[in-house]
Amino acid sequence: LSLHDALPIWGLRLSIYLMSRNLGKGEDRRYRAMRAKTGPKFVFTSLFTVFLAQGGIFWIVSMPLQGGIYYGDDIQTLFLVALGVALFGTGFVFESVGDFQLARFKADPSNAGKVMDRGLWRYTRHPNYFGDSCVWWGIWLIAVGIGAPVATIIGPLLMTLLLIRVSGVALLERNIAGRRPEYRQYIETTSAFIPRPPKSPPSGG
Repeated sequence: LSLHDALPIWGLRLSIYLMSRNLGKGEDRRYRAMRAKTGPKFVFTSLFTVFLAQGGIFWIVSMPLQGGIYYGDDIQTLFLVALGVALFGTGFVFESVGDFQLARFKADPSNAGKVMDRGLWRYTRHPNYFGDSCVWWGIWLIAVGIGAPVATIIGPLLMTLLLIRVSGVALLERNIAGRRPEYRQYIETTSAFIPRPPKSPPSGG
């Protein structure tokens, strides 16, 4: 697995998943809300707050990939490359399996309104976010192992920060907890990010 192969594999899987999940459902509700709020200014607002902002963030997040392509020539530290491949693979599995399990859960009408707490979701409330973080840390390790500057660590650091504190866990759970009271118990028993065995429900819960 080389850096030239890793990101296309990850991107293709994510693209197929998002396309299958959103096909026929129209515009994302977040963009509809933005459109309703900004009115005629939506075009310029979305240009700066969505497209340019995300492009800038991805430029920073992808620094390990850029560094590996620019500086990398041959394997310099086999251990780092091997560890990076293992971490990338772990993340890819968590993302893929987690997304598949959630899609199958949502496809069952009897699960409407219920909290997904099975499979990988039993050990972390966000296996897909955890997996995404592992993917980028794996890419960084591979990049450093073939000669990229260690300073490119800013990429996976920013991605992990976003996933936990900004647009991932924090934002999603703020919305879910408000709509589903039973999700609060899930929060109390299940790790938010790093997988670990679930805790026992609090007494009286």
